[in-house]
Amino acid sequence: MKAAAIRQRFLDYFAARGHEPRPSSSLVPANDPTLLFTNAGMVQFKRVFLGQEETPFRRAVTSQKCVRAGGKHNDLEEVGKTRRHHTFFEMLGNFSFGDYFKEDAVVFAWDFLVDDLGLDPARLVATVHDSDDEAERLWIDEVGMDPGRVFRLGDADNFWQMADTGPCGPCSELHYDVRPDAEREGPLDRDTFVRLSDEGSFLELWNLVFMQFDRDADGVMHPLPAPSIDTGAGLERLAAVLQNVDSNFHTDLFLPLLQRVGEVVGRPYDAASDEGLSYRVLADHGRAVAFLLADGVFPSSEGRGYVLRRILRRAVRHAWILGRREPTLVHVVDAVVDEMADVFPELPSRREHLLSVTRAEEERFLSTIEGGLGRFDELAPEDGEGVIPGPEVFRLYDTFGFPLDLTELMAAERGWRVDAEGFEAALEAQRERSRADRAASGVQIDDAEGLDGWTILDEGEQRFVGYESTAVSTTLLAARAGEGRAALILRDNPFYLESGGQVSDRGVVEGEGWTVQVDEVRPVAGKTVVTGSLQGAFDAGGAVEASVTASVRRDTERNHTATHLLHAALRDVLGVHVVQRGSLVAPNRLRFDFAHTSPMTEEERGRVEAQVNAGIWADHPVVIEQMAHADAVAQGAMALFGEKYGDEVRVVRIPDVSMELCGGTHVRHTGEIGLFKLVSESGVAAGVRRVEAQTGPGAFRHFAELEERLQAVSRTLKTPVDNVERRVEQLLEERAEIGRMLDEVRQGGGGGEALAVDTRIDAPSGGFRLQAARLKVRDADGARAWGDRFLEDVGSGVAVVAADLPGDRHSLFAFVTDDLISRGLRADHVVRGVAALVGGKGGGRPHMAQAGVGEPEGLDEALVRSEGIVRELAS
Repeated sequence: MKAAAIRQRFLDYFAARGHEPRPSSSLVPANDPTLLFTNAGMVQFKRVFLGQEETPFRRAVTSQKCVRAGGKHNDLEEVGKTRRHHTFFEMLGNFSFGDYFKEDAVVFAWDFLVDDLGLDPARLVATVHDSDDEAERLWIDEVGMDPGRVFRLGDADNFWQMADTGPCGPCSELHYDVRPDAEREGPLDRDTFVRLSDEGSFLELWNLVFMQFDRDADGVMHPLPAPSIDTGAGLERLAAVLQNVDSNFHTDLFLPLLQRVGEVVGRPYDAASDEGLSYRVLADHGRAVAFLLADGVFPSSEGRGYVLRRILRRAVRHAWILGRREPTLVHVVDAVVDEMADVFPELPSRREHLLSVTRAEEERFLSTIEGGLGRFDELAPEDGEGVIPGPEVFRLYDTFGFPLDLTELMAAERGWRVDAEGFEAALEAQRERSRADRAASGVQIDDAEGLDGWTILDEGEQRFVGYESTAVSTTLLAARAGEGRAALILRDNPFYLESGGQVSDRGVVEGEGWTVQVDEVRPVAGKTVVTGSLQGAFDAGGAVEASVTASVRRDTERNHTATHLLHAALRDVLGVHVVQRGSLVAPNRLRFDFAHTSPMTEEERGRVEAQVNAGIWADHPVVIEQMAHADAVAQGAMALFGEKYGDEVRVVRIPDVSMELCGGTHVRHTGEIGLFKLVSESGVAAGVRRVEAQTGPGAFRHFAELEERLQAVSRTLKTPVDNVERRVEQLLEERAEIGRMLDEVRQGGGGGEALAVDTRIDAPSGGFRLQAARLKVRDADGARAWGDRFLEDVGSGVAVVAADLPGDRHSLFAFVTDDLISRGLRADHVVRGVAALVGGKGGGRPHMAQAGVGEPEGLDEALVRSEGIVRELAS
């Protein structure tokens, strides 16, 4: 039975029994900071289990996308080594929200496995929590299981919780005996079952969680409003049983991916070989990468993005082990899209994004992995043992991009250990330096101080009125003044406090005989404080006039609404993978950071700019509403990943263009923005691009400055503005011609080349060409250029070069083609062998290495003897 059929039969079975089929939720949990990823089917129903949210149905069934590669549930280290562990998997689940409980859950599970799927009941074993008499009775009395095949286990095996806090409860698991019939004779007791399960003879198929409690941060378990059911059955494991294969990796979910790896590598998958592990890792990681990218996770240096980057880099390392020196996982991701497109439409709709990000990440790590592996070889040679110092582990991370867990894995493979504490100390030291740098640059943290030392005038509540008005008459709740400055808490406050990327307002507060020029707005003790320079004799009593600088606010509003238009245009032009990663909304400019892998083309920039301006000139109304968070998301409102929102949210909607959750200030109609101009685009982090733009008066000033610069160029070139472009082209052509003439002069002074060896080496794994030459060059780059030409032209070969440099200096170089590197022949090994003949030492990379020369008079003989050294290394 194919996996797709199993999935559909599960959904159909429970739908026929009153369960509402629900789509899989995102791998990024919505509004849940306690989880990195969705790791179980119940995650999307967590608030329902807690009684914080209601649904129109009391039973549900899902096939949920899950990732377990970080946090409490982390299977990353076991992937490929075992037959069952995966980073990404599908969990089939049926749920009851205060409807049925243990009895129906037990009966449903047995009926589906035995009567619907046809599994042999004699191969099933049930486990229950050691305190759960009811569950044990149900398995024996209600479904007729042999009492000798129902075992009681403790919390470690039969108590389930999603995280350290939250819904939890005792559980009952169904296990399947995968042993051959001949090995299944004789009675089965509890201890034997536990031992055989650890050995892999029993496969856990289905976990029935009897959700009864909510565990708080202190570990106290509180009864849930209504006992509920949460079950989970791994689709991959069911497929392995029903397809009668010995590993999840040999089901139809993985075999096409393993085949694609074999096509790319050039060798078919062999489960029994040492290489089989790397094939399995690539197949597994391709699924995780595809689905995480499709759900909006982006490779980065922290949080979810860092877990994704770790998965990607583990895959690159395994492809490297298989001899690949170019992107490999991208081909597996492409195969994942092909195989899963019918069930998960988000994959084909974002195929281009998935492939471009995967390829870019692979290329980025491939650019440093060789140097990192070389450094690792020096730190942890294969014939040694010991501990790699923490600072060196940090250098592998910081310089070469090796995640800690990857270094730990590589070290363990060679019998070495890693100083993880030293690594963490070095990492924290770097963070401290970063914090110090931010502090030195004037970056401030929100003020959490209390109101000690303040004059409290009124215990009333503060009200923000800045959405409706920029000038109000009000009174003070509290004040503090001294040394020419004053800090005020206004009852009715029109000043916007920096949030969501929008900067704070500036303005004036005036009282009887005094004025405060507001230059800072900050939070103190849960209230907004306006601070500024004080003129006059301060008197806290009486009414005050508070006004925001209207022109500055209007410019800020223009930029904020333009940011929403920009976000929508970027998604239209570049793809729906574009999501906001940060922003700055100031009166003089806007800055927008977004998820995207490559620089925008001129054509893309032009389309984005044109679309934003079209939205401005259409003069759309800007509609602002308060609504329930769930309703806003259901209507398509965009929210930032990782942001925590309340039950009620503020929604800013530009009809038919944009809908976002936003607390900022905006224009009333888009036409008020006037004009939009992109002024720059750059990269700020891996997979994150940044654009800056100006609107309204700022955009006008930008064009005026460009015109003035063009006039200045015209005057410098002594040509009319209309002819500037042609004149610059003429100058560039003249410069190129002068450059060509200089190259000819330089090349005319080059030195000679003398070949000492030019032969073919016959080796067990195939023949190749060897050249050993003596060159006269101006510098080491000349020798490297000779080697580059050799590697491009020879096809398969090794070159040894003795370079004679000005000043009677000498160096040795070795060059080796990629195919020979994959067979174990390395340039650094070759150059060390030849250098030893002339009293020199050296090293380098597998394809190019360099060494010094202590006895130059022996170079000619060393070149001749290099043939023997290469033959020995190739044998």
